[in-house]
Amino acid sequence: RMRGFNTLWQPGYDHAGIATQAVVEKELRKQGRSRIEIGREAFMAELRVMPTHAPALAEIGTCLARTGRTLMQSIVSPVLSTSLYFVVFGSAIGSRISSVEGVSYGAFIVPGLIMLSLLQQSISNASFGIYFPKFTGTIYELLSAPVSFLEAVLGYVGAAASKSIILGLLILITAAFFVPLHIAHPFWMLTFLVLTSVTFSMFGFIIGVWADGFEKLQIIPLLIVTPLTFLGGSFYSVKMLPPFWQTVTLFNPVVYLVSGFRWSFHGSGDVSLGTSLGFILGFLALCLLLTSWMIRRGWR
Repeated sequence: RMRGFNTLWQPGYDHAGIATQAVVEKELRKQGRSRIEIGREAFMAELRVMPTHAPALAEIGTCLARTGRTLMQSIVSPVLSTSLYFVVFGSAIGSRISSVEGVSYGAFIVPGLIMLSLLQQSISNASFGIYFPKFTGTIYELLSAPVSFLEAVLGYVGAAASKSIILGLLILITAAFFVPLHIAHPFWMLTFLVLTSVTFSMFGFIIGVWADGFEKLQIIPLLIVTPLTFLGGSFYSVKMLPPFWQTVTLFNPVVYLVSGFRWSFHGSGDVSLGTSLGFILGFLALCLLLTSWMIRRGWR
């Protein structure tokens, strides 16, 4: 099939059935019971009432375990890259800019840097997470397993979002070593952190389902998301721009994410909190609708 021939792949159910049986037997052992003791009919009943959240939690656990095995690539590399931004922008440029809107320049760019890493990692983690099983062919085991599409989406999106949230918090801790930090509204900071991670993980999941090659996985993150993030007020305030460019910048959707997140730190932003929150919730709803449409359509 990889060479272009029309090949029929007929997935079987053996591996999925064995995997499901293993999960249920593990749950029975926790209760002090076994498959042999309860009999076939009772065991089949246990299969039917298996917790619907189990597959999603299993995928999240697998992703976090994989992160632990690849700390250099998954955690150290993004944190180190962000640290370099602090050195270059915070020290070199920050020494020439005393403050922005009453906040030191080093502290001002912290929300933008976290958002930059958050968008990149959320999209990358989710898109590669769903595309790689497609590339290797193991996706057929998931499709033939007794797992609903909702559970599969929750698993992949939840895994990517969990990893991004952990990374965002680590970058926040790293930033405290470079600049004095003050979070004016911790609740809203965590709200924007979680909402952004979940929303763009779902966006990455859509990209992974849509892509039919590694090139397509990189097109949108590299050519669209990254430029919009750099031009979305990550390192400057939109109010510093001339009036014409202020108006143009407001058409950049990332402005609303960075502004809302920065408001949670410093109590001020380029747009209001309600506008930022409305945008992220609207984009989340759009991603949910698009994911639902792709599932009903049977995309690839």
